[in-house]
Amino acid sequence: MYHISTQRKHWTFSSDSEPVRLRAQANGRWRAKIRATGKAQLSEIFSLEPHEELIICKYYEKRLLDFCNAFKPAMPKSVLGTACMYFKRFYLNNSVMEHHPRIIMLTCMFLACKVDEFNVSSAQFVANLGENPVGQEKILEQILEYELLLIQQLNFHLIVHNPYRPFEGFLIDLKTRYPVLENPEVLRKTADDFLHRVALTDACLLFPPSLIALTAILSSASRAGLNVESYLTECLSLKDDRQTMANLLDEMRRLKLLVTKYEYARPEDVVALKKKLEKCHSNEVALNVNVRKRKGYEEDNYISKRPKTEEEEWSDDDLVDCL
Repeated sequence: MYHISTQRKHWTFSSDSEPVRLRAQANGRWRAKIRATGKAQLSEIFSLEPHEELIICKYYEKRLLDFCNAFKPAMPKSVLGTACMYFKRFYLNNSVMEHHPRIIMLTCMFLACKVDEFNVSSAQFVANLGENPVGQEKILEQILEYELLLIQQLNFHLIVHNPYRPFEGFLIDLKTRYPVLENPEVLRKTADDFLHRVALTDACLLFPPSLIALTAILSSASRAGLNVESYLTECLSLKDDRQTMANLLDEMRRLKLLVTKYEYARPEDVVALKKKLEKCHSNEVALNVNVRKRKGYEEDNYISKRPKTEEEEWSDDDLVDCL
């Protein structure tokens, strides 16, 4: 299914530099719109560089995963993966200076629950935020206002192929067709940790989910001191196809390097950049930015609800209790 999917056609890139280029373009477009207003003070406020936006996104991606892992009832991994993919896709074409990642993060999770058929009501969802009922209602209203914008910016490509299902498939295959490994379940914990770290990187924008799953298996086996490379030749019919085997190993090494090189956002950087971000989204600044509507469909001329001036009164600290 992945090979004929919109994910492969539109959201899987051949080069590590492609997501970097798209993020830089999104940053440039927004700053150009701000400059076009002719207000010099706004250009000074909306001054985040692409690499600074990436640090902010890394911070919120980590919060997204933490929120999903702490969610009650327990959230399936596929929902977590879908939400994280939505978040990454959104900020390939949008700037955090225009749309605050805090509300986009929650909207991605809310939409992922629907698409992956994780049956939780809106009341159950916002109950996980640890807010009082008035605060929950306010946040839910914001999520619903941003939902249409998120869907549009995803180009209505809502089906996400995650590596979790092929991972389970490989485990079943190891159990039934690879007696060399007595208990494949010993690989699960380390492989889960690998997949968790993968979700924070750009791997899902660069590699097929099956390759990510297979790399998780081999990486886990390697850390356990087990050699299961013969599984590739004996069970995956690659013994006589040296070129495919070589390409596969090269791609897995590339993926492992990407995961190994990933660095979490440094707390001191996050603190400084969040101050700049909050300035971009302050009520005073928001009232002076008339570049475009912040929500709804721009091209189709649909007008959504008028943004509330108190929209950003709740902060990241409001999410702490639920994590």
